[in-house]
Amino acid sequence: MGRLVDFSVTGDTQNPQVIAAQVRTPDGIKTLAWKNFVLTKQNSSYHIACRIPEQIDITGCYLLKKNVLDKQIIDINGRKVVRVNDIRLAVLDAGTFVVAVDIGTEGLMRRIGVARFLTGLGIKLPSKLILWTEVETLVSSNDNLVLSQTYDKLNTLHPSDLADIIENFDTNTAMKIFRGLDNARGADVLEEMEEDVQIKMIEGLSKEKAADILEEMPSDEAADILDVLEESKAEELLSEMEQDSQDEIRELMEYDDKVVGSIMNAEFIAFQSDTSVEAVVRYLKEAKPEEGLMNYIYVTNVKGKLTGKVSLRDLILADAKDVLKSLMHKDIIYLFDDDDIDQLTMVASKYNLLSIPIVDHDMLIVGNVVIHDILDEILEK
Repeated sequence: MGRLVDFSVTGDTQNPQVIAAQVRTPDGIKTLAWKNFVLTKQNSSYHIACRIPEQIDITGCYLLKKNVLDKQIIDINGRKVVRVNDIRLAVLDAGTFVVAVDIGTEGLMRRIGVARFLTGLGIKLPSKLILWTEVETLVSSNDNLVLSQTYDKLNTLHPSDLADIIENFDTNTAMKIFRGLDNARGADVLEEMEEDVQIKMIEGLSKEKAADILEEMPSDEAADILDVLEESKAEELLSEMEQDSQDEIRELMEYDDKVVGSIMNAEFIAFQSDTSVEAVVRYLKEAKPEEGLMNYIYVTNVKGKLTGKVSLRDLILADAKDVLKSLMHKDIIYLFDDDDIDQLTMVASKYNLLSIPIVDHDMLIVGNVVIHDILDEILEK
């Protein structure tokens, strides 16, 4: 009848099912319903017979050879990008299903027809199968790579792992993966990328999407990215942001790179000294702030000046009716926003601090530097 050239499978996230076979016939390639095929194994060969050559529509499906074989995939467990050398199918009573991909040498040698020869010579070929459920597939649509399914599996990865994976793809593919992330996830991943990749990602997004992602990032990280963009592009993105976020980032961008203010986050948690523990805990539950912002609760007087701090541990162990004044540590370590940036590492290591409040010369809190920003500063040097 013809030669089998490909299989069409459903887009199921677990185990895609073969629904059609593409067969090259004297009249051209035909897409035929797989339910009408009979597959039998004789020794080491498979024999395929078609009982009824029924052509079907495969809209919404994808082709294994065209879209998966030799393509790049994301190995979720291995947290890396790999290439598919072969595809493992399971033939069951319920149908034929994709169960794994082969990324090992054996799959490649089998493809080019030398696996049996090498095995006969006693040469053992390494085989490595990855279950389909551990794979996020990148398939082709109109010659453009897109994700074939939802990002549920990618969302199980740590942002730094996902950033590494995206950086391993070409720019076009990386952009398609990044665009599919929601704003909060995109912000977390963007924060972990190298500076040159950050710029490519931001410049590849619409200004609305880019501004939304930057707003989700800590203000100091957003300011760092905007600082290296062209001034006109940075201004365009800033104008798309909410006024509060825009003002915070603009203030940070005005600091010299050598002072503490340049890497501080303009976000922090502070309450007046007469605030009850109950009120603070209620706020934390409702606002759900980033983990780094919760290291310490800063305490101010009625004029907003820094007077002390309360650790999260002390807050949890305190009575709900206690006020912050009765819990706070008055001997608080702080830095001025125009202090030399080198003082950060010295102060953080000397006093074992998880974060450091940053104040102006009127003792008003203007920001907060958390430990990972300090580590980044050390590593850069």
